[in-house]
Amino acid sequence: MTPEPFYPIGTPGQAWGESEKLAWLSRQVRHRSHADDVVARVDRLRSRFHVSEYGRLVYGEESFPQLAVRSRDWNEALPTVLVTGGVHGYETSGVHGALQFLEQHAARYAGRVNLLVVPCVSPWAYERIHRWNPKAVDPNRSFRENSPSDESAALLQMIAPLKDKVLVHIDLHETTDSDESEFRPALAARDGKPFEAEGIPDGFYLVGDTEDPQPAFQQAIIAAVEQVTHIAPPDAKNEIIGSPVVAHGVINYPLRALGLCPSITNARYRTTTEVYPDSPKATAQQCNDAQVAAVRAAIDFALANA
Repeated sequence: MTPEPFYPIGTPGQAWGESEKLAWLSRQVRHRSHADDVVARVDRLRSRFHVSEYGRLVYGEESFPQLAVRSRDWNEALPTVLVTGGVHGYETSGVHGALQFLEQHAARYAGRVNLLVVPCVSPWAYERIHRWNPKAVDPNRSFRENSPSDESAALLQMIAPLKDKVLVHIDLHETTDSDESEFRPALAARDGKPFEAEGIPDGFYLVGDTEDPQPAFQQAIIAAVEQVTHIAPPDAKNEIIGSPVVAHGVINYPLRALGLCPSITNARYRTTTEVYPDSPKATAQQCNDAQVAAVRAAIDFALANA
């Protein structure tokens, strides 16, 4: 019999207390620089866009600016497009895909939409290549009133005045091998639950909204991304990560009930991308390109069907 995997912190069947969370935090190591990888690239965009610091995260002696990049020619008569990346800091192509879109493709939408791009919602987690913030809280289950995540609360506050003006919100994510080796086992240990392996889908897929799935919108994105990288097939149960596949490369979640990032506006068109950077069939650049293709397809579809 294969023994049940168990995370090295905590006691099986018991949720973590503060001592376990501190033990987890002590294991986190800084691997890369938000200042070098994100802030420096955003600074180079200042001549073309309006850049603002919508918040500042302070964790111990570390301080991180929370940056938003907006169209300089903002026009209240135009629809608004919101792009978010790095809600889970370890999901690298979400951050770099958002920046690549700004650098290479945003200009074609000038005068057609208002762009609001938040390339890295969770800078501390970006540096640690982790899913959680330092409090062992997942920002992408925390987009709700009285959020336990400072990252989520700041984004909610910034977006609040635009909540009813956003036409498209696309949230850029990844699914990685470390989901199964680190993050899901850590989640199970934190919550005192058994770990149940779900498998890692090999390829790109989308997570739509159960309450408002917009299937044509989702399929337009899949068709565009399919020109860049492969789409994840369903497993033997016709599921992807435990959810039924509702169309080619698409599953749905109840976004608001789960406190997920695409629930923060009343946008007609909402989706979450998921690429698979550990696939032998994809490179890191392909993953970035897939995120860009998804953003462009989302905007193009919305403009054609608004």
